[in-house]
Amino acid sequence: MYPHERSLVKRLAGKPFALLGINSDPKDRLKQVLKKENMTWRSWWDGGTTDGPIATRWNVSGWPTTYVLDHKGAIRYKHVREKEMDDAVDALLAELEREQAVGNGPKK
Repeated sequence: MYPHERSLVKRLAGKPFALLGINSDPKDRLKQVLKKENMTWRSWWDGGTTDGPIATRWNVSGWPTTYVLDHKGAIRYKHVREKEMDDAVDALLAELEREQAVGNGPKK
């Protein structure tokens, strides 16, 4: 998923969008992955196990798990990848823009 995530971050630069990652790999492997995959977005280490505190709190049962949250912090999509992820993010950005146009959303 890293190449797609990298392209999404690049495409949405300057937009009200953030990609956040959680990783359960052992720290030495994680450092290699961060460098190899040129991850420019924030990523947290979840203790090196699949049942770390972040995964436990978010009920993650398998990797990768994706959540797409709206500007209010509500989970709106789960388990979307590639085009489905793009469509979900684009839909939420369009929704935010509509809300801002009528004065109901957070300001840019």
